[in-house]
Formats: sequence, C-alpha cells, structure tokens
Amino acid sequence: MELAPSVVENLSLAGDSSRIPDKCFKTLVSKACQGVLDSRLRDAVSGHPDMKDVDKPSLKAAYSGLVTLIIEAAKHDSESETIGSILEDCKFSTERINTFNTTFLAQKASLQIILGSVGNSPPHIVDIDWRLDYYIKNNHLDKVNEPVYLISLKTEQPGNSELQEVQFSCSLEQLQDLVGKLKDATKCLEKLSQI
Repeated sequence: MELAPSVVENLSLAGDSSRIPDKCFKTLVSKACQGVLDSRLRDAVSGHPDMKDVDKPSLKAAYSGLVTLIIEAAKHDSESETIGSILEDCKFSTERINTFNTTFLAQKASLQIILGSVGNSPPHIVDIDWRLDYYIKNNHLDKVNEPVYLISLKTEQPGNSELQEVQFSCSLEQLQDLVGKLKDATKCLEKLSQI
C-alpha cells in the first residue's frame, strides 16, 4: 500500500505526541473510524471536549491522514504488520501503533462493507426501441439517399427506480459494427462463465 507524501506528512502529525497528546489520540482514531462508517459523525472530532486544547489545523491534518490510512488499509485488507510498518515510518510510538491497530481491526469488516457499497456501476439495458429513417436529401446536399437507424436504449441504474434513455443514430455499417461487438462481448462472457 502506497500513500501520497501529503498523507504521510499528515500521519506524522498524528503520531507526534507534542501536536496530538496521548490522551486525545485514541479518541481521534476512534472518531476517524466512526466518520468513515457514518457520514453524520465526520465533524464529531472538532467539537469533542478532549480536543479543545489541540491546534485546529494540526487536528484537521491528523484526522485527514488517519481517515486516508483507514480507507486504504480497509481497501487493501491490510493486516496489523503492514499498518504497523507504515506507522513506524511516520514516527508513531509502539503504544500508538497498537491503539490504531486495535481500533481499526475491530472495525475493519464494517469498513470493508461500506467500501464495497461505494462505486459506480454502469447502467443496465432493459429495453430497446429502434426506427429506420431514410434520408432523401438534407440542407447540404440535394440527394443523400441513405438509411439512418435511430436507436433508443432504456437503461436502469442500480438504486434508481426511473428508467433513463440513451438515444443515438447510426448508419447501416455502424449498426453492423455495434452488433458484431455485442456478439463478441457475449461470446467472451460465455467463455468466462464456463471456466
């Protein structure tokens, strides 16, 4: 797992006991995990009574670094050894590494479930309408004499009950190319399902 230099710098702030006192660190890690799990709790750290004496820019940067590490570690299914080596590089004490690992590993399964639900899947085609138009002439030419296919795909997006329409027009050659590509994709899926 690789982290950006800015994230490493923010994690180093979180590991610095002169910036984030030991009594605040456990609360900070706990609130970072809770903020990833529940969007309503993302600002809970700034108003927390344990954090009133902590420098606000340092607190914000440390929180950002911890949240990034939490998300990346959950995404990569990292174990305590991997996380520990990253935190050692950020000058975390052994006690802080143990605190982070204990809090994170207790929440790891829930974090992975949340991350699994994040994403953008392509819309599914559920219906198609088509129409054949024959252009005899247009604004630029007196004689065109070519067919044009008007295609309307009805799609559904997961989580959205309304159908969306995708409309396009194509020539006979373009339509034949589209059909050929769809047949190739179908064959590939059939081969994958037989493995």
